Amino acid sequence: MSRAAADADPAARAARLRWRCRRGMRELDQLLGRCLERLLAAGDEAGLDRFERLLDCEDDQLWRWCLGQGRPDDAGLAGLVDALRADPAA
Repeated sequence: MSRAAADADPAARAARLRWRCRRGMRELDQLLGRCLERLLAAGDEAGLDRFERLLDCEDDQLWRWCLGQGRPDDAGLAGLVDALRADPAA
């Protein structure tokens, strides 16, 4: 199944994104996983698109952003990072 076809199937897209949230750092995995689940529950397609772009970033950069050591230049990604940082379960 091509990526475009997988994105047309919400369950396949969700599974692919869940897999991409597995970064090898437990804390980052949990932050990303909770954010993804909130976006999926809300049915926020634009948010999922932004989240997918966030997952394209390097792990060390993501972790620094989550620690408040900088912010992405992209306003959409910065909003997601703010949501990750504000996660009450973190």
